Amino acid sequence: MLTDILNNDAFSLSSLTASVNKLPFKPGKLSAMGIFEEQGINTTTAIVESENGVLSLIDVAQRGAPGQVGGRSERQVESFMVPHLPQNDTVLADSVQNVRAFGSEDRLQGVMEVVNQRMATMRRALEYTLESHRVAAVQGKYFTASGGAAASLFTKFGVSETTIAVGLTVETTEIRAKCNAILDAVEDAMGGMPYDGVHVICSKGFFDNLITHPKVAETYLNSVANAELRGEMRTTFEFGGIVWERYNGTSDVKIADGEARAFPVGADGLFITRFAPADYNETVNTVGLPVYAKMDELKFGKGFELEVQSNPLNICTRPEALIKLKRTAS
Repeated sequence: MLTDILNNDAFSLSSLTASVNKLPFKPGKLSAMGIFEEQGINTTTAIVESENGVLSLIDVAQRGAPGQVGGRSERQVESFMVPHLPQNDTVLADSVQNVRAFGSEDRLQGVMEVVNQRMATMRRALEYTLESHRVAAVQGKYFTASGGAAASLFTKFGVSETTIAVGLTVETTEIRAKCNAILDAVEDAMGGMPYDGVHVICSKGFFDNLITHPKVAETYLNSVANAELRGEMRTTFEFGGIVWERYNGTSDVKIADGEARAFPVGADGLFITRFAPADYNETVNTVGLPVYAKMDELKFGKGFELEVQSNPLNICTRPEALIKLKRTAS
């Protein structure tokens, strides 16, 4: 009987959660870069300390355990409520009434196949949302648990955002000099913290002006020619000690047209993702996982409600190192 399905271990919270986390992950561009350090936490709030514009997570301690050593008065402590991202779907009894796995009489296998298909669809939506949150993070913003538009890390911690006018619309602009200014701005903001290099993600308009600028065009064309020999598409190239890449962001969170964002890569703890536990009885005070899945029976036994959720906080711990670039000369 279908009502016996929830009694099967394959449909428990732990089994469904393990299954949804094993589904193939299709990362967006920023996720694929691997610049966000992921870790689970056992609370729904991340406590962050700021000193001189640098953010760091405060370790969660057991009750009664000594806390971290207190600092000087200029340190500022802020809390971030981790966003809750639930996805819900319904598996009606009729939709699995005659379903079985190919070549098998096992109805549980057939129902599991339907559930996995639904979970895969919902997970893709969560992956898209995660990428959107990370596009916001490289712009010095973060999403709150209350929803709505992304909030500003610069405002929250009272630090300034650096903007550099690159002057791509002026043919005589020395772009290499502008690159040096960008590198200097990142280096100053990092304050001696080691990193591997500087990456820039560009809106379509900014990238088009960049690759057609007289001081850049030849370098880009050589890069394209080499890429074509390898059968690659070329939306990324290096110039002036910086890696430039065309990426508008997602349809919900974009890099504004005519702008770009420069940020250091290879710095430990610069971009972080913290996963809070799900809001289920079984997961209270456990270390958060990237994705959870759970099923429950619908009223009158008409099928099952399926939920897939994630609870990620994505922030940059040194927002001053996020440099805003404008294509205009001023």
